[in-house]
Amino acid sequence: MASRRGPLYHHPPRGADLPDRFLLPPQRSQHRPAIMPISTAIPWASPLLIGLAIGQDDPGSGRPHPSENPGSPLMLAGEWVPDDPRRIDFAGLPRVPGRHVVVSDVRDRDGVNQHNYLVRFDDRYWIMWSDGPGVEDRVGQRVRFATSPDGLSWSEPADLTPFPPGSGPDSPHYGSRSQLGLRWIARGFWPRDGSLLALASLDEAAGFFGPSLALHAFRWSPDDRRWEHVGIVSQNAINNFPPERLPTREWMMSRRTHDYKTVGVQFLIGGVDRIDRWESVPVLGSSSSLSAEEPIWWTLPDGNLVALFRDNRRSGFLYRSFSTDRGRSWSAPVRTNFPDATSKLHGLRLDDGRFVLVSNANPAKRDPLTLAVSDDGLVFTRLGVLASGRHVDYPHVLEHGGHLLVAFSGGKQSVEVLKIPIEALDQIENDPPVASGQE
Repeated sequence: MASRRGPLYHHPPRGADLPDRFLLPPQRSQHRPAIMPISTAIPWASPLLIGLAIGQDDPGSGRPHPSENPGSPLMLAGEWVPDDPRRIDFAGLPRVPGRHVVVSDVRDRDGVNQHNYLVRFDDRYWIMWSDGPGVEDRVGQRVRFATSPDGLSWSEPADLTPFPPGSGPDSPHYGSRSQLGLRWIARGFWPRDGSLLALASLDEAAGFFGPSLALHAFRWSPDDRRWEHVGIVSQNAINNFPPERLPTREWMMSRRTHDYKTVGVQFLIGGVDRIDRWESVPVLGSSSSLSAEEPIWWTLPDGNLVALFRDNRRSGFLYRSFSTDRGRSWSAPVRTNFPDATSKLHGLRLDDGRFVLVSNANPAKRDPLTLAVSDDGLVFTRLGVLASGRHVDYPHVLEHGGHLLVAFSGGKQSVEVLKIPIEALDQIENDPPVASGQE
C-alpha cells in the first residue's frame, strides 16, 4: 500500500533528485465572475435540460454512457468517496512513489515557467514550456525546451522560439500586460510524418486572447539542431494539447478563439493532408452552462469520445461531454462529481487499457497535484497524490517504457518531472473514510 505520508519534495539544484520536503506558498490571483442562470442564458430550457446542463446530482442517474446516459454526473466512485467529494481529506490520500527532478527554475530572476509538454521522439524525451518575465503570459514570453535520454537527466534549457517580434527585452513593453507587445505560449509537440513539430501560439499580451491570435508550428531540424518556423497551423486559435489521432485517422485538438469566453470552446478536426487544413466543431453550451477552459479529450474503448472541461465559473467540479460521431458533435457539458481547483488537467489511456487523469482535485487550491485511475475512462475509482505542500499545476502525462512521466510547474516558476513506474498505480489504495470530519 502506498504511504499516506510519503516525502514532500524539496527544490534541489536543477536536474537533481528530490529526497526531502519543501513548501512554496500558493500564488493565486483569482476573480470570481458572476454566474448567469442557464434559464436566463437559454430562456426556453426545460427543467430537465437545466438539470442535465448543470449536472444536478440525481441518485438514479446511474453510470455514464456516451449515448445511453450522457447526463450522468458520476465520475468519481468508491466506498472512500464522501457524498460531497469536496470533503475528501486530500492530505490523507496515498502518495504515488516516483523519482523527481527539476528541469528549469526561474525563481532567482522572478520569472515564469509553465505550460509544460512532453513527448518521446528519436529515442529521447523532449519537454517544452513557456518562459517569460514576471507574471505568466506577459510581453516578451518565449518558449524553451530541453531533452533527456531517461527522463531524469535533462539538457540545459534552450530557445524553441525566438522572442516575439518587437517584444524582446529591449522593448518598452517587455514584461507588461499590453496590446502593444506580443507573447508566445507553449502548446505542445506534434510528431507527424516522421518529423517533430512544436506548436506555440502568438498574440497580444493584454488579455486572453489578443485579436491577432494564431497557432504556429516549428519543425526540429536534426542536421542544424534547431527549430525552424514552418507556418501557421490555424488562425484565431489556441489549442490546449497537441493533436491526437481519431479512430478515423484524422487529427483532433481543442480550439479557443480570441473571443472564446462568449462563443465557447471548439474542436479542430483534420490536419491530414496539410497542417493548416481543419474543420472547426463547436461544443454547444460551453459558454452558457459553464465557462469552459482548457479542455482535454480521449477515445473510449468503444470508439466514442469523451471531453473534460475545467469550469472558470468556479463550480468546483469538472464538466464532461461526449461525442458519438467522431467529434463532429458533442453532448451538452454536464457537471460531474469529480472535484477540481479550476486548474489545467491532463490524462490518457495507458497501454494496459486503464486511464489516468492528473489534476488539482482539491477545489480549495492548487495543492496537491493528484493522479486518478479508471478502468473505463468514465469513472475513476482511485486517487493518489503526486506532489503537495505547495502550489503545483499545469500537468502533462506521457507513458513510455513501463513508466509515466508527469511534467508540472511549481509555483509557476519551475518545470519539474516525476518518473513513476506503472506498477506504482496498483499501490494506490483509498481506504474509507478519507473525508474531513469523518470518524
